[in-house]
Amino acid sequence: MRDPAAILSYGPRAASLPVDTGDRASVLVETQDLVRVYQRGTDGIVALASVTCRIRAGDRIAIVGPSGSGKSTLLHLLGGLDVPTTGSIAWPALGPRAVLRPTHVAYTFQTPSLLPALSAVENVELPVLLGNGDPTTARAWALETLARLDLDALADRLPEELSGGQAQRVALARALVGQPRLLLVDEPTGQLDRATAGRTLDTLLASVEDSGAALVVATHDPAVTIRLGVVWQLRHGTLTGQVPC
Repeated sequence: MRDPAAILSYGPRAASLPVDTGDRASVLVETQDLVRVYQRGTDGIVALASVTCRIRAGDRIAIVGPSGSGKSTLLHLLGGLDVPTTGSIAWPALGPRAVLRPTHVAYTFQTPSLLPALSAVENVELPVLLGNGDPTTARAWALETLARLDLDALADRLPEELSGGQAQRVALARALVGQPRLLLVDEPTGQLDRATAGRTLDTLLASVEDSGAALVVATHDPAVTIRLGVVWQLRHGTLTGQVPC
């Protein structure tokens, strides 16, 4: 296996985003020199290279960049779904990685992620139940969240009975239902028509506004980017800039 540091030495290292020194009580996640290298045979594939960033409560961040630039990898690490090859990541206001889910951090994937044996409403209520919530309350919250995304008529359908776009929105409802403090969303409008994408984004932004959660979205969609407060640009695994939207 090749040493990650040696792999990284072959490419340019972009300047990391500045990290401020404000009130740490609002810092949900922070990284320092984050590197993720995937092994393919005897070669290492650098997905992220020395990423330093900080996310606070209430942040609205779009991560943009070409396919393969490391957007999904960064979201996985920020949500504790993966661990870095080198560097550090912490969740000062949330606690250790083991307690992030099902309530503190929620994640929606690009690919289908609903449990096939559960109906739409059962998928959505699952985070509340896993967090020891009352079953009656969990069902009520799940139905309300589905209704906010115009999905209440599909509550009893199994994932195989949903279109790709419908399943994507059900997964988003599942992420929203527990009112997480950090919401990480990977390409939320990728399978939606323009009108549905607009309504979905409206609901997403209204939900995090109500809860005060931080929202980080990986996207190729300019209509999404323009609605968020900050844009992080990823290219070849490095954050190359932070631009007010």
